[in-house]
Amino acid sequence: MADSSEGEEEGKLTGGNQHLVVDDDLREMAAKKAAWSVSSCKPGNGVASLRDDNLDTLWQSDGAQPHLVNIQFQKKVKLQLVVLYVDFKLDESYTPSKISIRAGDGFHNLKEIKVVELVKPTGWVYISLSGSDPRETFVNTFMLQIAILANHLNGRDTHVRQIKIYGPRPNPIPLQPFQFTSTEFIKYSILR
Repeated sequence: MADSSEGEEEGKLTGGNQHLVVDDDLREMAAKKAAWSVSSCKPGNGVASLRDDNLDTLWQSDGAQPHLVNIQFQKKVKLQLVVLYVDFKLDESYTPSKISIRAGDGFHNLKEIKVVELVKPTGWVYISLSGSDPRETFVNTFMLQIAILANHLNGRDTHVRQIKIYGPRPNPIPLQPFQFTSTEFIKYSILR
């Protein structure tokens, strides 16, 4: 099911979840700390439609493939999960079928870290950025690029309804190797 080659993992994802469910130890990273751009869009269907938390709006590309969504951060961030909302039932040939996730310091040195094939997805699709090594649980990067390489039924333009990027939640107590769960322990965890 998954082939791997240098810096690349390929897998197939089917289905999709109707409800967005993310672990408590993850937080959304791209909400206020990132600059978003797209390679092209139809008027009224741009970046704002990807970020408005409304599943009835969408980004529609306008041009040749690959279609790109670029997310640039002010500082290096740890990213663990990319979640997209796509709907094959509504969008048919506009639905992405092959997606590449790339990371780097900027446009000049992006490296492909994940390639995923989608099979008629409807709902939230989760793409983990973890590597094949169990110690590689996240990607540390200034920029993430989501490239739509192909659409279902050989469609030209693409529809993506929402994109969310998640990273690990930081430990609230610096230099503490573990996290306390009760307020009583947290209160007495630091010596003065």
